[in-house]
Amino acid sequence: MPDTQKTLVLLKPDALQRDLLGEIVIRFERKGLKIVGMKLIRLTDDLLDEHYAHHVDKPFFASLKKFMMQTPVVGIVLEGINAIDEVRKIVGSTNPQEADAGTIRADFSMHVGSNLIHASDTVENAQAELKRFFSDDEIFQYDKITDSYVFGD
Repeated sequence: MPDTQKTLVLLKPDALQRDLLGEIVIRFERKGLKIVGMKLIRLTDDLLDEHYAHHVDKPFFASLKKFMMQTPVVGIVLEGINAIDEVRKIVGSTNPQEADAGTIRADFSMHVGSNLIHASDTVENAQAELKRFFSDDEIFQYDKITDSYVFGD
């Protein structure tokens, strides 16, 4: 398989509450991204403080933490060619009203505070976030019969 990347996706409480997990996951699968890790995660104050450190001083931080702790989130590790950029294309702009039609956020969300999903935005952030949410033994490497069709020879 050509050089690939791994990236993190978190399906937020609103995705769980609205029964959109299958709708969201199928978009990644149809693109050809490989699920190499998936689990329910109960977020803690410390984990959210670390993950959203860039928002700690913002007025919405307390409500963001409260929202993210309402239910478990679904953590997904996706692998594929340019996976970080490809996932972000599928997810769409952080603000659903600015997201391109056909993206997850444009199709299923109307407000930035309930935008369904988090996706790593850089290689560095993906590496840090994967370590934050998944241990090495929770990320798998395996071949799929479709790999040659999706990734080429």
